[in-house]
Amino acid sequence: MTTHENKSIKNWAEDERPREKLESKGKESLSNSELLAIIIGSGSKNKSAVALSKEILESCNNNLSMLNRMSLQQLKNFKGIGTAKAIHILATLELGNRKQHEEAKSKKYVSCSKDSYELMRYHMQDLQVEESWVLYLNKANAVLYVGKISAGGIANTVIDSRLIFSKALELKASNIILAHNHPSGNLNPSKADRDITLKIKSAGEHLDIRLLDHIIITDKAYYSFADEGFLN
Repeated sequence: MTTHENKSIKNWAEDERPREKLESKGKESLSNSELLAIIIGSGSKNKSAVALSKEILESCNNNLSMLNRMSLQQLKNFKGIGTAKAIHILATLELGNRKQHEEAKSKKYVSCSKDSYELMRYHMQDLQVEESWVLYLNKANAVLYVGKISAGGIANTVIDSRLIFSKALELKASNIILAHNHPSGNLNPSKADRDITLKIKSAGEHLDIRLLDHIIITDKAYYSFADEGFLN
């Protein structure tokens, strides 16, 4: 940490202060630590808001998704972050989450694996345990419903195909897309992932309900069984 960063921000050159920099150069010019510094407002006795923000981000490997998973208490463990500042951080992150969710909800149809990913990542990308969800679609691939079907790990949780297809019949869905997350960040499908995909595909064929895809979601990317030719 530089001596400059330890100084109170009010003693910095005006064009280096985060608020003034945003006003003069635009929000895109600020680093993540500078944006976070604006959110928390002030630092601690020995650290500027920017230095404190860098400390918080470094604890998350500068990964905003990891920051998004932090609890109120975890944030308060940083010297200089009290309840009010921690709440400001969590509220700001949640606004970003909700913006992403609104953008996803605006997608009325699914035409490719990327559409599925955009729809599902709001629900799944920051989870610390595995969850499985289903997208229910009509014949035109318009979204009818999105629902969680299990939690705790696809390899350790029995996914009841009866629940999946009873909901599909209730909705009069013609197509479904299975999705689950890998909190580890590893996109490679396991044997359990492949087995459940084939099981759901086979069950759907008997009901004339097609499994269009099964996607694995991580914080930064996704894997599509359909794109890889597994469902052909």
